[in-house]
Amino acid sequence: MALAHSLGFPRIGRDRELKKALEAFWKGELDEAGLRAVGRDLRATHWQLQKDAGIELLPVGDFAWYDQVLTHSLTFGVVPERFRPHSGKPGLDTLFAMARGVSGGCCGGAHAQEMTKWFDTNYHYLVPEFTADQQFQLSWEQLFEEVDEAHALGHPVKPVLIGPLTYLWLGKAKGGEFDRLDLLERLLPVYGEILQRLAAQGVEWVQIDEPILVLDLPQEWKSAFERAYNLLQREPLKKLIATYFGGLEDNLGLAASLPLDGLHIDLVRAPEQYPTILDRLPAYKVLSLGLVNGRNVWRCDLDKALDVLRHAHERLGERLWVAPSCSLLHSPVDLGREDKLDGELKDWLAFAVQKCAEVAILGRALNEPEAPEVLAALAHSRTVQADRARSPRIHKPAVQARLAAIEPAHSQRRSPFAERIRQQRAHLDLPLFPTTTIGSFPQTASIRLARQAFKQGKLSAAEYTEAMHSEIRHAVEVQEQLGLDVLVHGEAERNDMVEYFAEQLDGYLFTRFGWVQSYGSRCVKPAVIFGDLSRPKAMTLDWIRYAQGLTNKVMKGMLTGPVTMLMWSFPREDLTREEQARQLALAIRDEVVDLEAAGIRIVQIDEAAFREGLPLRRSQWQGYLDWATEAFRLCASGVADQTQIHTHMCYSEFNDVIESIAAMDADVITIETSRSDMELLEAFKAFAYPNEIGPGVYDIHSPRVPDSAEMAGLLRKAAERIPAERLWVNPDCGLKTRAWPETEAALVNMVAAARQLRAQFA
Repeated sequence: MALAHSLGFPRIGRDRELKKALEAFWKGELDEAGLRAVGRDLRATHWQLQKDAGIELLPVGDFAWYDQVLTHSLTFGVVPERFRPHSGKPGLDTLFAMARGVSGGCCGGAHAQEMTKWFDTNYHYLVPEFTADQQFQLSWEQLFEEVDEAHALGHPVKPVLIGPLTYLWLGKAKGGEFDRLDLLERLLPVYGEILQRLAAQGVEWVQIDEPILVLDLPQEWKSAFERAYNLLQREPLKKLIATYFGGLEDNLGLAASLPLDGLHIDLVRAPEQYPTILDRLPAYKVLSLGLVNGRNVWRCDLDKALDVLRHAHERLGERLWVAPSCSLLHSPVDLGREDKLDGELKDWLAFAVQKCAEVAILGRALNEPEAPEVLAALAHSRTVQADRARSPRIHKPAVQARLAAIEPAHSQRRSPFAERIRQQRAHLDLPLFPTTTIGSFPQTASIRLARQAFKQGKLSAAEYTEAMHSEIRHAVEVQEQLGLDVLVHGEAERNDMVEYFAEQLDGYLFTRFGWVQSYGSRCVKPAVIFGDLSRPKAMTLDWIRYAQGLTNKVMKGMLTGPVTMLMWSFPREDLTREEQARQLALAIRDEVVDLEAAGIRIVQIDEAAFREGLPLRRSQWQGYLDWATEAFRLCASGVADQTQIHTHMCYSEFNDVIESIAAMDADVITIETSRSDMELLEAFKAFAYPNEIGPGVYDIHSPRVPDSAEMAGLLRKAAERIPAERLWVNPDCGLKTRAWPETEAALVNMVAAARQLRAQFA
């Protein structure tokens, strides 16, 4: 029998209990004891859910108050000087200050740590900040406390650690350049101390996540793996090294030979690595096969997975484990909560609880192949796979015909940028350093209540429209009073930048409780692409027409781009990502053309996930970049030269794909730069970016309000790399998660900073 285990479980709760508790704590409505009680209850619930589903070895340490990388930074004492508590060891206030920034209090004014995407997911982590003289010490007891909790409940556990090489790789050098690998020898003793403490608590196995083994690693990092794990093998406990999100490829031999007791591989993302790893694995080592997709919501094809598992069992016997491909952090919690889903579509899906059951049934199928539960599960899986494959709800001839009719000219603007921008400047008549926002304004309690009441039938369509019109009027009035140059309608009517559009496209399905953590208390509910995609009617036209009728200033239309729609949805598995992106591009193209016809002179098509979609291996980059840029151009190129196309990207490293971003040929791009102190603009030293750019001048994910001098300083840094006449002034991202008072205060300072720069550069 293959041991069934889990690499990690969603921490937010079936009803987003963690989100609600965190936000109550930050508002002062819940004390620390109350917050910790919520955490204990969630952990106990999640362990029991996994155990009841059949998981035999439960993860501990996958819970985090904000982000697991941040938890590790606290554990290792990696606390930047600006957050160091005067009282000694860090507490929850330190953790949240590092995550969210502070305006005052124990640490004084301090900006939050940089945040970026966790590999190629939409999960964000807090980037560790290392200094050349960095010292490490065990400073956070959370892992050991949680092991005691689980043991007290009678659970067999497997603590989860981010490995030392991955942790160093994810961090950044601060205070001068140095090689982060120089810190390894200082870091490893803390890992040793952790392993010794866990052994003393009666732990047998520990999971050490080293996902960077699926990346293109420099030779010195490969050598460091051997050095590190040769030292760690002396420490107690059996050690399973976990890799995921891709194949080991050139690192396969290295991973197989490390002096550890087990290796986990992702056979969903990289099934081709299975035969080779089987041949290279030492005879003493456990092999964990990730056969259930931890990053999508479709049921596992149990017969297909079982074929691999049976073959592996013949070779490995008791050294075989089975698991999801990666942590289930990236899946919604429980499909059982979905009481409003179409029955046929629901039967095609599986969330974290159901995925644990699939893992368990695969393990049982080896040992008890004739058990009634096993036979019933396999039979049901075959029926579901067959029904889905032949369902008429998936394939639409009209969509296929339109795709086939696409020509290269459909993906090209009519004139080069130099000619377009001349016409746009004359047409728009904007000042130097034009100010704007990224699109959304605060989603207030009144907005959420109106939306809820409308969904429940307590508000008529006319009443709901008037409620949203009232919010739009307020947003426009505020922007005009503040003196912004390009306005937005504020997106009061939108629940989410992807879900709002997905709800109006054919080919999507939606859940009520399919929440997934993005970072901290921020959760998203990805829509699910189940069939060919098309736009039955205009999606934003009425709202933007109303907003434009309230002002003589330029009103910017707001759309979400095809790549972001795809990346932030759960995609189909029976169709390539490229084809799904092209279907989305055609639907969005129709909307762009309609906005232009309605007199909207600027249309922003957000591609926040453009960098996120990049394959982890550089050898696969170009193929993705080719179709991703083509999809954007396809949706943006149906308009006249005078219509200005903007795009927005946030919280990603752009330097290595800057040429492809330029190839998207957006007239203006806005990007996150404030958390990184304009570091992202380093790319513009080596590459002459041809179009206009708005580097974000303040961090919207923090409640801190920077003053105008700080914003002006960031703009001056930007002007050293980008000509002043091509710079825009804007926040890092949309403002939906902020409150109105801090939003207005920050925008007052932003407009003042722009005016300072205009005077300086006039």
